[in-house]
Amino acid sequence: MPAKDKTPVPEIFQIKVALVGSDPEIWRRLLVPASITLAALHNVLQIAMGWDNSHLYEFRKGKQCYGMPNPDEEFYNVPRTIDDRKVRLDEILLRVGSNFVYTYDMGDSWEHAIVLEKRLPADPNLKYPACLGGERACPPEDCGGVYGFYDLLEASRDPEHPRHEELLEWVGEEWDPDAFSSDDVNQRLHARRRTRTGPPPRLTSH
Repeated sequence: MPAKDKTPVPEIFQIKVALVGSDPEIWRRLLVPASITLAALHNVLQIAMGWDNSHLYEFRKGKQCYGMPNPDEEFYNVPRTIDDRKVRLDEILLRVGSNFVYTYDMGDSWEHAIVLEKRLPADPNLKYPACLGGERACPPEDCGGVYGFYDLLEASRDPEHPRHEELLEWVGEEWDPDAFSSDDVNQRLHARRRTRTGPPPRLTSH
């Protein structure tokens, strides 16, 4: 009797996400289904990094952008934006070491380097997506990008800085730039399955 075909084991991608320009590096290590769409990955990245999901975003691989297609793109000399709801992660990251860029907030331009570290079989005892680790808190929203963030850090740590009190009040005295908990991230990732929310902000122009 011929052997029965086994159901394929879903593939899991281990990816590292690092905020470009951060020093020391602000990063997260995540396990996500290889079949996840880029639009769904956006939601995972927002939770894992600690962003508020209140700005536009895009993914970029080489010169190709993925996000919300803009019908006016035909009038610009730019590659067509591909709908990120129709593209899977394993169509972008083809092999270990492959990478691409996720940009959040087109004003502050927070760029995240995403690299595929491992391809793994799904573990039935784990919930996906999952955060394996990371370091340091996400910068506050609307602080002016990487350079503004480090200006903020300098001012908040120096009582003699002319903007010390102003900026410390803005971020809150309890804000800790070195704080990070993978347990907190995983709780939020798993809670997102039980919460219905409206659609995330979508990139409509360059």
